[in-house]
Amino acid sequence: MLVANNITQQFGAKPLFENISQKFGGGNRYGLIGANGCGKSSLLRILLGLHTADSGKITRRKGLRIGYMPQKLRIDDRLPLSVTGFLMLAPGARKARVKEWLDRLSITSLAEQPVQRLSGGEWQRVLLARALLIEPHLLVLDEPVQGVDIQGQRELYQLLPELRNELGCGIVLVSHDLHLVMASTDRVICLNGHICCSGHPDHVSASAEYNSL
Repeated sequence: MLVANNITQQFGAKPLFENISQKFGGGNRYGLIGANGCGKSSLLRILLGLHTADSGKITRRKGLRIGYMPQKLRIDDRLPLSVTGFLMLAPGARKARVKEWLDRLSITSLAEQPVQRLSGGEWQRVLLARALLIEPHLLVLDEPVQGVDIQGQRELYQLLPELRNELGCGIVLVSHDLHLVMASTDRVICLNGHICCSGHPDHVSASAEYNSL
């Protein structure tokens, strides 16, 4: 569905990462891991087409729909916006589908709440609902359990394979939580200035590069 070929991004005079080549197919769960500041979110925005790489090429399948759950999204406190109103802003959103995802993610009670009053875990679920509303071929989650308690994290990671099976979508999960990623993905991509190792979680966890990181 999406192919990165020799992607390089500079940060000042130094490369943030270089020569990144990777394919993302449907039905697979990919985990992108690496230390803070290694460029995970920057690479993600390039894959999504939100930023342009300094060099290299991104190829996306024609008509590809990507559901993106950002790491952070701030709504101005002065803007009167309920959860339902926010979700209805998603491209192609319909009230029936909004209600379905509110029910599915157990946040129906938040439907009329102002988005500014949500807790961290509630806001993350609303952002996930918005990403799912476009019926994505590829679901991209950037640090999805940030600010979420342990029970909420467990519920989300149990939900990922259900979503993959139900929607037939690929999932790209970006996180610095190594243990959760290793337990919840089919293929792990380890970023440290370049792709230092990648493959099945069992293979990556045994590699010297992963253990050094």
